[in-house]
Amino acid sequence: MRDIPAETFEAVLFDNDGTLADSRGPVERSWRAWAREHDVEFESFGNFHGVTSRGIVQRVAPHLDADAATSRIDRLELEDLDGIVALPGAVDALAATGARAAIVTSAGRELARLRLDAAGLALPAVVVTADDITSGKPDPEPYLTGASRLDADPARCLVVEDAVAGLQAGRAAGAATLAVLTTSTREEVELYADLVVTSLADVEFSLTDEGVRVSLRTRRVASRSRGAARVTCREAGGG
Repeated sequence: MRDIPAETFEAVLFDNDGTLADSRGPVERSWRAWAREHDVEFESFGNFHGVTSRGIVQRVAPHLDADAATSRIDRLELEDLDGIVALPGAVDALAATGARAAIVTSAGRELARLRLDAAGLALPAVVVTADDITSGKPDPEPYLTGASRLDADPARCLVVEDAVAGLQAGRAAGAATLAVLTTSTREEVELYADLVVTSLADVEFSLTDEGVRVSLRTRRVASRSRGAARVTCREAGGG
């Protein structure tokens, strides 16, 4: 387990949906509409956050043509931007990390741009989308690509995520991992996260000559190990 507040990071790699922008309404509406069209039980999706559209299609409807099905869901999502907003702390996090930040999203390039714009979030110089990779999260390729484009060592990067698939991708890339509790529960993410917070408002990013430092804004830090409570830096901001 890595002690995130004790480290200095060369780069911070942010997921978008569920981490920086709240797009849960459009995402669920689009996928429910797609599921009805194809007679797929929406309950069979499970927690699909953080996975590419193609990956979801292949999981819940392997009998369908993946290209056609993915194209359809992409059109549905592009047409629904209603209610997308920046999540707490997102604007400050991007501003504080500056040129050392990248966004690494499972959405396509056009959809990512539209959602970030709808949320009022500024695009960093590096944005990695589903169009830039061959294997999506939980494969490490997206985060390895983000680190490479920032000329950063993946092992000295911090991945910020809301979804298990994204945290697994970050871990597989060798990065430290920070989870926000937007679309997943603490129990779901804690196995893959070095630090768990309610939102980005619970942490503060600061840029130094050596890189990015992360500190907790809250004093409440608690975790459980083998059934016994102990004080750690594992999770913060929880209710």
